[in-house]
Amino acid sequence: MGKKSATNFRWVILGLLFVATTILYIDRSALGILAPHLQDEIGWNEEQYGMINSAFMIAYAVCFLLMGTIIDRIGTRKGYILSIGIWSLATLAHVFARTWIGFAIARFNLAIGQSGNFPAAIKVVAEWFPKKERALAVSIFNGGSNMGTILSPLVIPALVLTFESWKAGFLWTFPISVLWIVIWFRNYRQPSEHHKVSESELEYINSDSKNENITERVRWKDILPHRGTWAIATGKFMADPIWWFYLFWGAKFLYGKFDVNLKDIGLPFFTIYLISWILGIFLGWLSSKFLKMGFGLNKGRKLGMLVCGLFAIPVIMVPHTENLWIAVGLIAIAAGGHCGWSANIFSLMSDIFPKKATATVAGFGGFSGAVGGAIVAYGVGRILQNSGVDGYTIPFAVAGCGYLIALLIIHLLVPKIRPVDI
Repeated sequence: MGKKSATNFRWVILGLLFVATTILYIDRSALGILAPHLQDEIGWNEEQYGMINSAFMIAYAVCFLLMGTIIDRIGTRKGYILSIGIWSLATLAHVFARTWIGFAIARFNLAIGQSGNFPAAIKVVAEWFPKKERALAVSIFNGGSNMGTILSPLVIPALVLTFESWKAGFLWTFPISVLWIVIWFRNYRQPSEHHKVSESELEYINSDSKNENITERVRWKDILPHRGTWAIATGKFMADPIWWFYLFWGAKFLYGKFDVNLKDIGLPFFTIYLISWILGIFLGWLSSKFLKMGFGLNKGRKLGMLVCGLFAIPVIMVPHTENLWIAVGLIAIAAGGHCGWSANIFSLMSDIFPKKATATVAGFGGFSGAVGGAIVAYGVGRILQNSGVDGYTIPFAVAGCGYLIALLIIHLLVPKIRPVDI
């Protein structure tokens, strides 16, 4: 095959996943950062702003089901281009919106495109990494969510102030996305077909999954009967809304509890997402380390998830502290636990299901997480409307206990993690 020296090209591919996920979270975060300015300029009210976000969540939930299946059928090379292409154009469409309905349409289409990112990325990891490295690989590319969240409040306001137009906040990522698509198109192939992958690296990639067929099409009726599908759906349904809670209400809580305004929110948010990113990578590495230490797939994976759940428990104390930085630290640690949990849930998909089904399963899991997010968003809103800042006690209590409850249900559904035959 002409592959001579040892290579590690899989890490280059992983770098592209990281960049794509970073772009995704920058584009996703832009509206929230610019919302106060846009609310004055466009003239929407709070209810209409809520409907804009509802449009995003509804499309995100439904299209997670569709995009996962599409990516399994057309492959990761074309599927990822389709995904980022749609969401890049949708981000650009925000510039042309003049009413809240225009923004709702743009957000709806943004969700359609972004719903394909994680199913595609998980499938790429399954194609390019052996099982013992997948949790680490997922935690690294999933760190793009933290990077995007960190960069957004630092870059977007500066651009808007420099160019004296809110449109700059939506325009700047479009050329970056186009460049990413070009690089991806030129460089992505299956490992067995890639001229930059050596024989030794290919053997290592396939060392624990040599007989998996990634080209056969998978249907819903092929995955829904398996308990593993519902275990993954449970893990996403209960955990994803906690992350959405931090994103949607983190700034509101810090403002209500500690009077942290928009001007001062940058450093606390930078701290939360930087720590959570680093901690999430560590927890993803720890799970992979358990497997390499010989714990076995079932024990190693669940032990890794248990550690992640334990990191979240102290966040229960956040509403009861009177110190801003203690609250920030507790949220950061819990958010890091979530990042590690997500890495393990994504890896669990490829632990149980063959490569040909991972995007479909990831899509179903993402759908479950988005449905949970919509339910929790409504519930938290009702609680806070009736109780004010004191109402945060309940959401933070759920955020601290949710992972361990989810792990218990996962264990009951799948007492022994083992690959299934689709």
